[in-house]
Amino acid sequence: MLNLHNKRPLEPNKAPQYRGRFAPSPSGLLHFGSLIAALASFLDAKSTINDRGEQGKWLIRIEDIDPPREQQGASSAILTTLEAFGLHWDETELYQSTQSQYYREILSNLAQQQLSYYCQCSRAQIKAIGGIYQRHCRTANHQALGSALRLVNQHGLHRFNDIFQGNVVGDNALASEDFIIHRKDGLFAYQLAVVADDIAQKITHVVRGCDLLEPTARQLTLYQTLNDSFLPCTTPQYGHIPLAISREGFKLSKQNKATAIDNAKPQPALIAALAFLGQAPELGLTGASVEEIIKWAIINWQRSRVPNKVEINIE
Repeated sequence: MLNLHNKRPLEPNKAPQYRGRFAPSPSGLLHFGSLIAALASFLDAKSTINDRGEQGKWLIRIEDIDPPREQQGASSAILTTLEAFGLHWDETELYQSTQSQYYREILSNLAQQQLSYYCQCSRAQIKAIGGIYQRHCRTANHQALGSALRLVNQHGLHRFNDIFQGNVVGDNALASEDFIIHRKDGLFAYQLAVVADDIAQKITHVVRGCDLLEPTARQLTLYQTLNDSFLPCTTPQYGHIPLAISREGFKLSKQNKATAIDNAKPQPALIAALAFLGQAPELGLTGASVEEIIKWAIINWQRSRVPNKVEINIE
């Protein structure tokens, strides 16, 4: 369970070299919840001007490392939608499916430093003992076949200062768990890939939805582990925006079959997303072009207006 202390951090919207990103998975088309996350990360980057007068960079990463969940054609459709909504990225998009060798090198280095081990415990077994993995396999010396790979968690970082949510305190037991970095089915785990690629892309700020508040603790731990061992890196600043949820309490997601946003009529959804983010879009924007809405939004973006909530019902 997360405890959110609502005192916002006194953090100016400045950075020596701001590098943000939006990292959708191609498991479906972008919906209103996706637009909120993309727009918030874009505006936070583009509204930041450093001391050299340089605007922040905004990058795109397609998280296509889970083929069974991916929808054919979704990657290109996502990029088309972002462009239709005026969210133009600054560098060539990165596909996680091209990063396998890089991930393997990180896994190899962790193994060499005895910072990982093979585990054969099932989800059902872990659930039966309360849901927190208790390091049963740390000294079992299992072989790779039929095993997941877990990180030796030496840090258990469960507190962090969030740009929008303030001081976040997570579950210490969960944060201290030896979590999976390579799955039994041979796929790279999300926690490994997201941290590895944020390091590779030199990401300084991660703005995303509150559904990823809990995983942030694990990512902080992995950053610390890599930095202490063999991969010098700087942990980004995290900012989690409220989730858009339905009347039934479900978050808008591809899994819940949320309706895709309309590329042909982006203006209403953009204005609604700005309102959701507390940015008080002007009435005159109703008849404006996409480019005019985005320009207004960059100039008027204020972090302090983003609601200090985990979720907001939009129905």
